[in-house]
Amino acid sequence: MNTRAIAVPFRRRFHSSRLAQIGLLFAVWLASEGFVRVVHIPIPSGIIGMFIVYILLAWGKVSPLSLRRGAQWYLGEMLLFFIPAVPAVTAHPEFFGLLGLKILAVIFLGTLSVMSATAMTVDLFYRWRVRHE
Repeated sequence: MNTRAIAVPFRRRFHSSRLAQIGLLFAVWLASEGFVRVVHIPIPSGIIGMFIVYILLAWGKVSPLSLRRGAQWYLGEMLLFFIPAVPAVTAHPEFFGLLGLKILAVIFLGTLSVMSATAMTVDLFYRWRVRHE
């Protein structure tokens, strides 16, 4: 029995298993967290994890189908990750006044600037790519 006969059914099962994909994403995050702690670099482990996933996708080691269902689950359940922040905010009444408005303005302007910079970068890259094809 060759390895291809084993790999193809395994890959098909992996593509349809949300739990396995969640586990793969968690393993990448765990590996990146360990890497950041060992190397002591001032970069968040989430950024390192995204870079690892990008490299795996770019090199063809992992297909987008291997991550799609797990990523959709994480995005669908994102609200659950923010629920613990709600009691923390309600415990500080000063956030409901001028200070809270200032914080909201900083969050809004920061998000707007990141989205604008990302859009401009994508646009510049797209124009460069069209010119060089």
